[in-house]
Amino acid sequence: MVFSSISFLYYFLPLTVVLYFASPKKLKNTVLLLASIVFYGWGEPKYVILMGLSVLLGYGFGLWVEKYREKRAGKIFCISSVCISLSFLLYFKYADFFLRNFNAATGCSLPLLNLALPIGISFYTFQIISYTIDVYRGEAAQKNLIRLAVYVMMFPQLIAGPIIRYADIARQLSQREHSFGQAASGIRRFVIGLAKKILLSNQLGELCSAFLASEEKSVLFYWLYAIAFMLQIYFDFSGYSDMAIGLGRLFGFRFPENFNYPYISASITEFWRRWHISLGTWFRDYVYIPMGGNRKGKGRQFLNILVVWMLTGFWHGAAWNFILWGLIFAALLTAEKLWLPEKRKRRHFLAHIYTLFFVMLSFVVFHAENLQQACSDFGGLFGIGGIPFISDEALYCLRSFGIVLLAGGIGATPAVCHWAGRISQKPAGIRILHAAEPVVLVALMLVLTAYLVDGSFHPFLYFRF
Repeated sequence: MVFSSISFLYYFLPLTVVLYFASPKKLKNTVLLLASIVFYGWGEPKYVILMGLSVLLGYGFGLWVEKYREKRAGKIFCISSVCISLSFLLYFKYADFFLRNFNAATGCSLPLLNLALPIGISFYTFQIISYTIDVYRGEAAQKNLIRLAVYVMMFPQLIAGPIIRYADIARQLSQREHSFGQAASGIRRFVIGLAKKILLSNQLGELCSAFLASEEKSVLFYWLYAIAFMLQIYFDFSGYSDMAIGLGRLFGFRFPENFNYPYISASITEFWRRWHISLGTWFRDYVYIPMGGNRKGKGRQFLNILVVWMLTGFWHGAAWNFILWGLIFAALLTAEKLWLPEKRKRRHFLAHIYTLFFVMLSFVVFHAENLQQACSDFGGLFGIGGIPFISDEALYCLRSFGIVLLAGGIGATPAVCHWAGRISQKPAGIRILHAAEPVVLVALMLVLTAYLVDGSFHPFLYFRF
């Protein structure tokens, strides 16, 4: 089940909300857990068992780690928990990648496993790992199995994050407040995220699909595709994060922000402080800093950056183009630390252009099916291979999707929020916004519902990771 579906919006979510708020306080977590199991099992019932086993192992290891924290056994239990969690991820997500490359390197013909990737396994595995490590570092272990299961399996953030640290919501699992204002805020955030997905991401995805299916490529068409995908993946993933955060508020949780207008960044370093924030902080706290961070000299720091970004790329997918994507960012971040320590602090127009250019190129690699396609797309952007500069199909797509591209470009900046903020500074503006907001949200939901009824299925891009 996905958020952008009629079954979720008009059947599952209303029923869950009614049952949740009708139940007594001591049963709210149970209702949320059961709803999450139904939500996940709707599409992959057999993998509910895998996720449940992961939760049980995390629960048991957490108790053992806390009990033997001051002894060597505590460290052994912590390492064992991390290794077991990673083994599930490696088996289901990377087994065929390793087999394929082993066959290519040795000439063997070992059969591939052809395993289906359990949706969300990359996200909930990282949450279980962070929980066990945090307990080893001094956090109190969760004694209530249902609360820990809700932390890992809660449907708002189960499929594609944000990756939530246990310490951030530990208190909320047992004591959280519900209010009309918080629920209204959550609904508003959810509708905005849904609009990002349906009105922007899906439409930009149509342009990307038209490019990939076209036999009339041109330099202009390659650039339209690169820009469209850069905007598509932002609105797709940030839209999902908005919906997850909004649903969390509806049920009394405060999830951390996952995006902060990354395309206004003036450096690659700043971009990664604004893009997929929960993943970046996870790798910082559980890989980069434990490896030494920047405390052991420049050489070691650059090695740590290389390792972290190779792992970041590999986390996104079992293919070489994802590893190359991570290495590109490792190289850019290293170059900035070597040569741009002062210029990075100046928000110059050219710094924004440089950042957007390299981010766009990186997403061309990210979206490619393989390295060969990535190289071909790179060449197309710069006219290599004798392709024409302009084609009729590119001009048609520019006319057809020009408004969506413009809306996406504006929507990826804080311009709209700043405009609304300026209006709200005046008493009359506040009254207008308060009166217009429910009308606009209802009208927007009607439009979004019409798109869902008439449109085709568009899964979230990050479901594949």
